[in-house]
Amino acid sequence: MPQEVQGIVARSKGAPVTLETIVIPDPGPGEAVVKIQACGVCHTDLHYREGGINDEFPFLLGHEAAGTVESVGEGVTNVKPGDYVILNWRAVCGTCRSCLKGKPWYCFSTFNASQKMTLTDGTELSPALGIGAFVEKTLVHSGQCTPVDPEAPATAAGLLGCGVMAGLGAAMNTGNVGRGDSVAVFGCGGVGDAAIAGAYLAGASTIIAVDIDDQKLGWATDFGATHTCNANETDAVEYIKSVTGGNGADVCIEAVGNPHVYKQAFEARDLAGTVVLVGVPHPDHTIELPFIEMFGRGGSLKSSWYGDCLPSRDFPMLIDLYQQGRLDLDRFVSETISIGDVEEAFHKMERGEVLRSVVVMP
Repeated sequence: MPQEVQGIVARSKGAPVTLETIVIPDPGPGEAVVKIQACGVCHTDLHYREGGINDEFPFLLGHEAAGTVESVGEGVTNVKPGDYVILNWRAVCGTCRSCLKGKPWYCFSTFNASQKMTLTDGTELSPALGIGAFVEKTLVHSGQCTPVDPEAPATAAGLLGCGVMAGLGAAMNTGNVGRGDSVAVFGCGGVGDAAIAGAYLAGASTIIAVDIDDQKLGWATDFGATHTCNANETDAVEYIKSVTGGNGADVCIEAVGNPHVYKQAFEARDLAGTVVLVGVPHPDHTIELPFIEMFGRGGSLKSSWYGDCLPSRDFPMLIDLYQQGRLDLDRFVSETISIGDVEEAFHKMERGEVLRSVVVMP
């Protein structure tokens, strides 16, 4: 029987979110109902609320979550009731041209649940990133469920569902940071600090954090930055060159989604270096770069999709690193809140007061 639960909905562009009664259908073929334990408040949810993703309101927000599988539909074999899972928004299909090339992390035809969750009046909801996890229970495709060790607390594990994975993967997967590399990370929020943590894990010898907020630069140091630069006070490009022998960084990671910052990252990389864009730009933004510099500097300009991760491979591995004490996921959690505090958490995020607020379900 369909269930009624409480969840956070964005009804219209820019309006405060509201706590609503959500109707969750029984799982159909290939689907699963997951009881959410914790869900991080990610900047992407704010993008949805502001209409920066699309205009398919109302949205059921939340996507950075962990919980327990409650029930599964016909044909589901990858998870079973009782499994502890991290939710992901790139459930690979296995049959598209990218998957068949052996690059499933680029899957061009990812799965979502076929059925819609609704309001009590029957209004269909658009779940954020195909998940919708600011809710007591949610309906997803079973491929969006990645089983991990249940000993890992949901407040930490759930962060791998989006922002932390995006940052770690931008460094480790997209940027292919290696031992002894120099890395510059522009923007030291949750994603940027995860990129710093990923560069540290990968063995980078020089990790330069760039931001305009001294508090965030302090956080970056905690995650492994060896140098910091307040771009309001110091020319970031010149600073990066000054601490890399005048050359620039091997890998520059832009975690803001701002054309001006991206241009700084482009100018701050070494010859044959790599620029990775993981910050989400506004749809109206454009950028102009000197064409000869694109040729003359060589190297790569890359966009990182979800950290180019493969959840079935990366989530369990990163949970192992967390349990070994090598990846401090707990450090990303600035506060735990109730589901009714999401709107205020958005404001704290906008003011730069938190890395992550995490909703803990009762």
